[in-house]
Formats: sequence, C-alpha cells, structure tokens
Amino acid sequence: MEESAEAARMLVKIALAAWHLEDLTDSGVLIVTELVANAVKHTNTRSIRVVISRPSERFVRIGVVDKARVIPEIVESDDDDLLASGRGLLLIDALAERWGTDMHRWGKQVWAELLSEPAQ
Repeated sequence: MEESAEAARMLVKIALAAWHLEDLTDSGVLIVTELVANAVKHTNTRSIRVVISRPSERFVRIGVVDKARVIPEIVESDDDDLLASGRGLLLIDALAERWGTDMHRWGKQVWAELLSEPAQ
C-alpha cells in the first residue's frame, strides 16, 4: 500500500505543478492518500489506477479506480473509532468541494474535486 500511496502522491504533485496549482498540493496529497488507502483496505482488487484531471478550469478531479463494485459511505461512529480508522471519507468530505463515485460495468471510480481559483 505504501508504494501505491507514494506513487499516487507524486502524480498529484506533478500534475498540480504542471497546472501551476501548487496551492492545492497539500489537500490533493491528503485526498489521494485517503482514496488509495480506502481502495486497498476495502476492496479485493490487486491493482488500482489514479486519475488526475481538470474537468473544467475551476476544478481539479483526483480519482482512484478499482474493480470493486461497493460504493463507499461515510460511517457514523464515535470519536474513539475515528481515531483508529474511518476518517478517510470524512477528511475527503472536509477538504473537497465535492466528491462521489462513478460506477462502471467493471468497477468504480471514487473521486474528489478541489476548487482552483482562477489566477488574478
């Protein structure tokens, strides 16, 4: 998992730098780390794919594709449970402008979008 997460963080950093959106790096790195961790922990797929795109000038979309068909949900739990695990989607929900899941015949993509402010 650690190699996957490190490669995903590097991809996010490179893409954001190429788009001159370095101010989104911290949030983007946290989001992709949590998405990768969720895909590794909650699916039986042996491979995942990280996708970073600009669906519009205002948004950067960071997604993780896997072959599982289980839709992730934010789990309501007490504070002690959140310290151990379960904070991933809560963190993504707090950092992202919006997030969701696109289902496909062969699996799904869980994604989060960061708002990129236009240059002044």
